[in-house]
Amino acid sequence: MAGKKKKPKNNSIASNKKATHDYFIEQRFEAGIVLEGWEVKSIRDGRVQLKEGYITLKNGEAWLSGVHISPLLSASTHIDPQQTRLRKLLLNRRELINLVVLVERKGYTIVPLSMYWVKSRVKLEIGAAKGKKLHDKRASSKDKDWQREKQRIMKHSG
Repeated sequence: MAGKKKKPKNNSIASNKKATHDYFIEQRFEAGIVLEGWEVKSIRDGRVQLKEGYITLKNGEAWLSGVHISPLLSASTHIDPQQTRLRKLLLNRRELINLVVLVERKGYTIVPLSMYWVKSRVKLEIGAAKGKKLHDKRASSKDKDWQREKQRIMKHSG
């Protein structure tokens, strides 16, 4: 029997590369998201953008704002989809308290890092981040270039 090769499942939906460029990520958390039906369908189609997203903490709850989910053209006519509405994040009490403590420190913010599937549920990886200065961004860029160059050298020499 000719073996069929299974493709590795890629559970990733979207990632926020700008966040790792602009911030030092101190801690990472996994959060569920409260979504509407049309949003899940749009996410399955890959119509989500995390680039301008951020998380706010209000009344002991975490809220995702600024994330753009485009509605499908075949969306139902009886709903009025809001593309950048506030979406509640599902975190346990200990994680929320930890986030509140981090945000109260100077310079910390909470940003969405990536969105992915876990057992047919949409999960969001969020990170407590501290902003980078311009010289930090330059140093990170030089370090990435050096790592890439080392890989090239190792590949050609070995």
